[in-house]
Amino acid sequence: MRFDLTDLRLFLAVAGAGSITHGAMDAGLSLPAASERLRDMELAGGVRLMERGRRGVTLTEAGEALAHHARLIHQQMSAMRGELSEYAIALRSRLQVLSNTASLVELLPQRLAPWMAANPRIDIDLKERQSIEIARSVAAGFADIGILSDAAVQEGLILLPFARDRLVVVTARGDDLTGLRQVRLTEMADRYFLGLLDGALHDHIAAQAAAAGLRLKYRVKLRSFDAICQMAGAGVGIGIVPETAARRLKRAADIAVIRLADEWAERRLSVCVKADAHLSAPVQSLFQHLAKARPGR
Repeated sequence: MRFDLTDLRLFLAVAGAGSITHGAMDAGLSLPAASERLRDMELAGGVRLMERGRRGVTLTEAGEALAHHARLIHQQMSAMRGELSEYAIALRSRLQVLSNTASLVELLPQRLAPWMAANPRIDIDLKERQSIEIARSVAAGFADIGILSDAAVQEGLILLPFARDRLVVVTARGDDLTGLRQVRLTEMADRYFLGLLDGALHDHIAAQAAAAGLRLKYRVKLRSFDAICQMAGAGVGIGIVPETAARRLKRAADIAVIRLADEWAERRLSVCVKADAHLSAPVQSLFQHLAKARPGR
């Protein structure tokens, strides 16, 4: 059997994300191209590498064996690039960073800006993922750095505190909810929501609703917290957003902010790297920078 580096990179991406769609995006391939490569890998090896289901993909025993060897190869390639980069000062480099929604939108821009300005030859490939996907991808060596909820932490990661992230409910002033100090998701089951158009936070809220036996009713799904707050302030529906966004937009959007009392609404965020990886100087530098002077304490 003959697998090239693109095949192995794709396979690790799919294994880390638990999804062919997300894995293809991480590997920079179209979904049809990724699916064809995965089929060719199974045909070349004469063995099934993954089981495909409605909730994503899981590796077979043969797939786990391939993933193990692919990770070793990937680690060796990363170590080689890291060592060579120390000699090629004039070349550009790129770091892979995964983040949950709240950090990506509200916290990372201000934290990344001074570091990137001080390191003009380093680019960042920044992608949004759910925390559990981030943990798997970083532990597998597919991403350099992750920012995730502590609840998703698994073995094989080094973590440093990053920030606290609380989700709150936003609604129009004068809404019945504004008389409450806090509210649980189950108490809003009959209300119409404003949501994000896909993304990790949308998936997180949907999963928590499903765990409580709820299926939230959405009037519209939007692309930003700003849009959700503007629509909530106009009385279109209620939204769930990070407290940092609600505070920033409270006056402009004319919204009321109510504490979401569910335990999953408050998350401690950490920045993480792979525990046994040979970290290049840029990765070590960014890792320490993101953990320094934590916002939201």
